[in-house]
Amino acid sequence: MPTSDELIKAVGANIQEKASLIWSVADTLRGPYKPHEYGLVILPMTVIKRFHDCLAPTHDKVLAEAEAKKDFAVKDGFLREASGYPFYNTSKFTFETLLADPANIEDNFRDYVNGFSDNVADILARMKFADQIERLCDPDAPLLYQVIKDFCKPQADMSSSKITAVDMGYIFENLIQRFSESYNEDAGAHFTSRDIVYLMTDLLIQADPHVFDGEHITKTVYDQTMGTSQMLGCTEERLRQLDSEAHVTLYGQEFNPFTFGIAKASALIRGDDGANMRFGDTLSADKFDGFRFDYCISNPPFGDPWNPQAADVEKEHKKPGYGRFPVEKLPAKGDGQMLFVLNGLSKLKDDGVMAIVQDASPLYKGKPGSGEDCIRRHVLENDWLDAIVQLPNDSFYNTGIATYVWLFSKGKAPEHADKVLLIDASQCFEKRRKGIGDKKNDITKVCRDLIVQAYSEYRDGSWEAEGENGQRVAVEARLMETVEFGFNRVTVESPLLDEQGNPVLNKRGAKQPDKAKSDTEDIPLTQDIDAYIEREVLPYNPDAWVDKKKTQVGYTIPFTRVFYKYAELEPSADIAQRILEHEKTLEASLEALFGGER
Repeated sequence: MPTSDELIKAVGANIQEKASLIWSVADTLRGPYKPHEYGLVILPMTVIKRFHDCLAPTHDKVLAEAEAKKDFAVKDGFLREASGYPFYNTSKFTFETLLADPANIEDNFRDYVNGFSDNVADILARMKFADQIERLCDPDAPLLYQVIKDFCKPQADMSSSKITAVDMGYIFENLIQRFSESYNEDAGAHFTSRDIVYLMTDLLIQADPHVFDGEHITKTVYDQTMGTSQMLGCTEERLRQLDSEAHVTLYGQEFNPFTFGIAKASALIRGDDGANMRFGDTLSADKFDGFRFDYCISNPPFGDPWNPQAADVEKEHKKPGYGRFPVEKLPAKGDGQMLFVLNGLSKLKDDGVMAIVQDASPLYKGKPGSGEDCIRRHVLENDWLDAIVQLPNDSFYNTGIATYVWLFSKGKAPEHADKVLLIDASQCFEKRRKGIGDKKNDITKVCRDLIVQAYSEYRDGSWEAEGENGQRVAVEARLMETVEFGFNRVTVESPLLDEQGNPVLNKRGAKQPDKAKSDTEDIPLTQDIDAYIEREVLPYNPDAWVDKKKTQVGYTIPFTRVFYKYAELEPSADIAQRILEHEKTLEASLEALFGGER
């Protein structure tokens, strides 16, 4: 079995080559189809060819079984058993035999597509592929025969013996990315490569005290924004590397019909229950109401507004206990990623674990009492946040920004209680020989092991190792008390003065505050407010006072500040000397240029 590093390096090699080959079908479509329409044909045809090649070895057996059971009212189970998959195709045609009858290509291809079992028919229906068949058979520009011929090239073999389920998923993601870029649209998600998912999976395992309970690993895994289900596939792949007989059941939800279709297709080809892959918007139409999972792993979109889902989310928020979003206030509609944190937590078992990718904004965005702050307070005061890992920049295919894995545990280890470990792994990577889009760095096994070691030791510290290429990789960690993230934001008032400089009193005889001089102080929860004011404020403003009715508790996670290293400034004398040397050099140059006369 290939090592994890070999699998990581494989991403971008045969995968891009295969995707490029498939995408070359665009040459056939050019003209009748515009570039932004290519994916309408290429994506469903790739799904169909993948099914076709997987079913090819048992095709004759399925036909024989279909004939033998033609009078049976229910024969679905027999046909699945004959195919070796939870799907089948009862058409007599194959891609090769379709090419033998060009004159009847449309009728024969429709017969082939209609021969699929209902679970595959559902995928193609959501992709609205019937519309494309009609378009490909336009008498003025018939393209269907050539498209099928393109997919019959030897290099386009997509049988399961040639391409693993995970690698096929990466091919699909590469195609989706190209499809999106063809009309300047974001691909809809930051595709999460195998190395990051392996890290997230290893963190889930390390955070789970029950992972090896029993003879074999038995886990349910949920991805609320599954895309093409790559994170789920990689998680299962990693768990099976640790236990070849692991029993892993995957569940996911996706709202894009194309990526959903690919996810369901991948599940069926893996032999999983395609019904566990569900279509719909997670925020507005939860398809797993009442479900609870061992693990949640996801990479929701960063900075995507949730205005389209607002009515449904707000309706859910009005339920007793606020439903899946159990905080007093919802976040600003400009970014919904923290709503996915709440949804994911609502789906965990009482001892469940979640790893979720986020950008930097959830660390600090929002003032005390805002929706974002309410969510931070909710997870911290419930003691569910276990660790945050800063990933290296340039780790994702289509973004180079700073990203973080937040690790949540509903049943934290007793020694982790009321603590959060911050791990700076921004320098823990090995350069790829060839980048894939914005992805220039890999978290190889050496790096992954170093990060997991830092988490497992759960303490302040630094860890170093040497990568395969001789590059130094390093991790730093700081163990924080949860209360250290909290503060009281107090409003400090100063008296309004009259023309004689005396405080203006209100009707009750109290000093009237000067609104222009109103100020706030953020006082750590670990410090007494009155003692802080007496020490830090009154020596400079003896008439000031705190309006205690305006005090608000807030939480922020100052990740950058925790790892900030002070760089001592260069002595002023050295700076002055360097300036003098530059001036002498400039003077000499000017004299050489003007011959001493300026």
